[in-house]
Amino acid sequence: MDVDGGSKRVYNRLGGDGKHQKVCFHWQAGKCNRYPCPFLHSELPASSHSNGASSKRAYDNSGLSGFSGQRGRPNFNNTWGRGGGRGGGGGRGVVVKAEKVCNYWIQGNCSYGERCKFLHSWKVGDGFSLLTQLEGHQKAVSAIAFPSGSDKLYTGSTDETARIWDCQSGKCVGVINLGGEVGCMISEGPWVFVGIPNSVKAWNTQNLMELSLNGPVGQVYALVVNNDMLFAGTQDGSILAWKFNVGNNCFEPAASLKGHSRGVVSLVVGANRLYSGSMDNTIRVWNLETLQCIQTLTEHTSVVMSVLCWEQFLLSCSLDKTVKVWYATESGNLEVTYTHNEEHGILTLCGMHDSQGKPILLCACNDNTVRLYDLPSFAERGKILTKQEVRAMQIGPNGIFFTGDGTGEVRVWNWSAETTATVQ
Repeated sequence: MDVDGGSKRVYNRLGGDGKHQKVCFHWQAGKCNRYPCPFLHSELPASSHSNGASSKRAYDNSGLSGFSGQRGRPNFNNTWGRGGGRGGGGGRGVVVKAEKVCNYWIQGNCSYGERCKFLHSWKVGDGFSLLTQLEGHQKAVSAIAFPSGSDKLYTGSTDETARIWDCQSGKCVGVINLGGEVGCMISEGPWVFVGIPNSVKAWNTQNLMELSLNGPVGQVYALVVNNDMLFAGTQDGSILAWKFNVGNNCFEPAASLKGHSRGVVSLVVGANRLYSGSMDNTIRVWNLETLQCIQTLTEHTSVVMSVLCWEQFLLSCSLDKTVKVWYATESGNLEVTYTHNEEHGILTLCGMHDSQGKPILLCACNDNTVRLYDLPSFAERGKILTKQEVRAMQIGPNGIFFTGDGTGEVRVWNWSAETTATVQ
């Protein structure tokens, strides 16, 4: 896609240190299967300027900040996708093969040991490791929340419970029966919010106050907070809003945003905009001052499962097997500046820093993997393999992140400064 109206293309691959080498012809065609390959999996650099400038910018603790609100052509749109995408070895990326976890190793009785041709590990790639596994949920983990400053992790499941885990011991210290499947969960300040059918449950972790917010029709799939407003995406396509009343210490109904024709499954806020992804294959952009829809994005061809913000960009993923990167034009409207293709549908996105402070995108796919990519290059960093698909991911402090899969298992991962052995 040409974004400047001329012939200049913005999606070249990352430059590499290969002054005296040749670029692999098969890699350029996206079909190289040699590992290691004797030729470069990156284009020859045109100059000595660094191609990774955007990865050195300052980020917030989540690894992904809201839109900067800038208009016009974004500063770094020519760096998206320059890591070679799938199979590309540009930048710091690693070539990720189609490995399979050994079933006998899972059961603890593989007799081949290191000679086994299958993986004796739940991950591929260096720089991150599995710390521990949290077991207790009887069905799929659908939501994870880690309140800021807390020493407790909260998880929600389709087994109709929320569990509270002590971060020091890794033990479950509380089980909350919610009477309905958990569709989502977030934390904001001392509050934890949980979406269940026809209601949002809220409890204050400091004073133990519990509230039920009524009004949703069907399952509540997504929640987000902006200032003193709580938004909930529901099964009937509505986005309900509540405003916190400080005097009465309660949440009061404020608005109902209509527009989606099917369930709203993802919400994110950035630059005074609310972005909603839906089962109707669209993303709607809402002005947070007027609560009016100001644009509908229709480039996805299946359910928009997750949306998040990175600098002045919006990222979205879908069951149509793509991650799309959007930027704001001079008119203020969002347009696609890059599309990353996967082989399988993508269920959710999560962004964070690695141990060196570089931004990483985690893409959970419905082939029971989580793929890790450098941003903005989309160079592959590694892969997490799971027993069943991951639908919930959450970032913790100090390089910690969490994944929850369809078996009810929560895994705790850590980015480390040095390559560490995989915890088995």
